[in-house]
Amino acid sequence: MINNALINPGSIVVVGASNNTAKPGGKVLKNLIDGKYGGELYVTNLKESEVQGIRSYNDVADLPDVDLAIIAIAAQFVPDTVEVLASRKNTRAFIVLSAGFSEESEEGAMLEKRLVDTVNRVDGALIGPNCTGVLTPNHHSVFTYPIPKLDEKGCDFVSGSGATACFIMEAGIPKGLSFANVFSVGNSAQMGVEEVVKYWDESFDPETSSRIKLLYIEDISRPMMLLHHAASLIRKGCRIAAVKAGSSEAGSRAASSHTGALASPDVAVDALFRKAGIVRCYGREDLIAVASVFTYPPLQGKNLAVITHAGGPAVMLTDALSKGGLDVPPITGEASRELLTHLFPGSSVANPIDFLATGTAEQLGIIIDYTDKYFDHIDGMVVIFGTPGLFPVYDVYDMLDMKMRICRKPIYPVLPSILTAADEVDAFIAKGHVNFPDEVVLGDALARVYHTRQPSETADPGPVVDHRAVRKVIDAAGEGYLEPDAVQALLDAAGIPRAAEAVVSAEEDALKAAKELGFPLAMKVVGPVHKSDVGGVVLNVKDEEGVVHHFHRMMKIKDTHAVLMQPMLSGAELFAGAKQEDKFGHMVMCGMGGIFIEIFKDVSTGLVPLREKEALEMIDNLKGRAIMEGVRGQEGISKEAFAGILVRLSALLEAAPEIFEMDLNPLLGKKDRVVAVDARINIVKS
Repeated sequence: MINNALINPGSIVVVGASNNTAKPGGKVLKNLIDGKYGGELYVTNLKESEVQGIRSYNDVADLPDVDLAIIAIAAQFVPDTVEVLASRKNTRAFIVLSAGFSEESEEGAMLEKRLVDTVNRVDGALIGPNCTGVLTPNHHSVFTYPIPKLDEKGCDFVSGSGATACFIMEAGIPKGLSFANVFSVGNSAQMGVEEVVKYWDESFDPETSSRIKLLYIEDISRPMMLLHHAASLIRKGCRIAAVKAGSSEAGSRAASSHTGALASPDVAVDALFRKAGIVRCYGREDLIAVASVFTYPPLQGKNLAVITHAGGPAVMLTDALSKGGLDVPPITGEASRELLTHLFPGSSVANPIDFLATGTAEQLGIIIDYTDKYFDHIDGMVVIFGTPGLFPVYDVYDMLDMKMRICRKPIYPVLPSILTAADEVDAFIAKGHVNFPDEVVLGDALARVYHTRQPSETADPGPVVDHRAVRKVIDAAGEGYLEPDAVQALLDAAGIPRAAEAVVSAEEDALKAAKELGFPLAMKVVGPVHKSDVGGVVLNVKDEEGVVHHFHRMMKIKDTHAVLMQPMLSGAELFAGAKQEDKFGHMVMCGMGGIFIEIFKDVSTGLVPLREKEALEMIDNLKGRAIMEGVRGQEGISKEAFAGILVRLSALLEAAPEIFEMDLNPLLGKKDRVVAVDARINIVKS
């Protein structure tokens, strides 16, 4: 766990310090000195008596007690060094810059385990190994650049890759993005991204803590920890964006069910981020753009005014905003006509508001005032203003700065002339703003932030299921796919409505079931996993002769040991299912049935536990949702009934975690009900 010795150490030793600042041990010491670390600073070097003006100890055993050790020596010597520091020098925090551990070999993994065991034994904190270090206002314990001027209101940033952390800061700093604390966790041998987020949550101070958190993640080993603490931070007023790299779909290729084939670790990451309220990003520039949006007040609606003196960027931005589900609505009425009188002939206020290449700072201020005060349907503004270099534009950017400070509505600046107007842009950024040089990147980021919902509510206990009945079925079952009677019992225990059915293995039982269920009937084989592929499904059986014929034909199909009979029901085909994903728990998936699931892969995913609001949002995220609402005179489908099944499916999974995969396919939906027609449940107990 992160402790005070790591965050605010009274003393630091650099083990392996060097006079050569091209080496990690030399550069980290220089950065500590340049950063004016205020505590006691020690160094060790086997050969030197003084390093960068500081007395050097040749052996760590000769050191006085020290809070934090920054280690930059060969991996083979690290465990013994840490043992001495932990047991004899009361060192309780370690930043191991050295490589050569689990990232390289089995031998390195053994060294890493010894290192972790020693630190854990003294309840210490370990960052790394194989990391670039930690950057805080108290100490600059990194061997890399850039080292930004730290601002407690800037971004807190944790990265699983030190180089990526540097590249992200390189991209953000010139745009005006500032940083508060930076953690490079390297191999995450003891603490990874999740533990840093946990620390941010548990130490959060509404007066002093940063409210912007950025994550670069290569492996989520503790997803529930990340979910809990990220959601907690967002509920406290923070905003979080993350890049998750390195997702694999190998698991989905081996799946045997529709749900399993559609699920993957990356789908689970999407579901976790949505549940937590994290904005997912897909690259460095993407992360920087979203973080930059976070520095401005949030949009309270989706209507934007685009204010520009250049038509092309305004068109591209409008396209990006529209594609992202935001609007650039027309601006009309008396106030717009009055605004036009303040602008040069040829200007347009229709939205985009184009005040021409000759537009002045004064005109920009008037446009912003009108948009802020009189255009009530506008929720925010994007101002695009570059320069051809004919004259300085300080006055324009000064006007923009002033209006951004006093307007009620957020204003996002797009200042694309980062070379031609470099001095003016730098002066604007120096006043505390972040610039968006690319309008399309801004549009994409605005849309993603706007559509990321708040964390799921946790107070709702969810539906009640017959837990005893569920456990009776699961405890009696072996591994593999359940028999139809067991599936029926689980659906009934969870309160999931299903079609009446009978399972028969003799002709006389089939005829009896036909009379009880009524014609027309559907008949399906019991045994084969993929019924349709083997000719094991027949619909609209209308008489006893057909029942007898199809019963005997089906019983001859390989692996068939019974036939499932159901009355034919009408309705639009829907799909629901579940998949257990390693470390993440169960995912619930839903979509339209038929070709929507088979070809278009139109599905939404949520993590268990699922509640009604989340389930309805999953349904609304489907591309086929318009069909549920009813199109071209067709009857709609009850989204509430569909959501109810998803929530009850989630409750079933909580009661029966042994369910590995589950399909409800198809469900048949109408305006007043949704009913499960076919279901498969795969149990794994090992």
